[in-house]
Amino acid sequence: MYIYPDHLKAKATMWLWQLKDLTIVGVGVLLSVLAVTQTGIIIPALLTAAYAFLTIRFEDTSILDFLCYASAYFFRQQFFEWRFHQ
Repeated sequence: MYIYPDHLKAKATMWLWQLKDLTIVGVGVLLSVLAVTQTGIIIPALLTAAYAFLTIRFEDTSILDFLCYASAYFFRQQFFEWRFHQ
């Protein structure tokens, strides 16, 4: 008997990232190391670290998704309607 996650519909993950994000972070780290050794510019390493942090996933919600939901809650206009029912 084989047990498959979500009937083979779940996205492939490794540690806390999806494999697509982990690939992007890996390529970003390689380019960041190249940029730091050749030019001394640290900005690509900071961008890669920020991307890696924002794409961490907990139960199908990334940190970036959570920040988007939180900002939408706090910054979009909320409408409340009060009525008196007799």
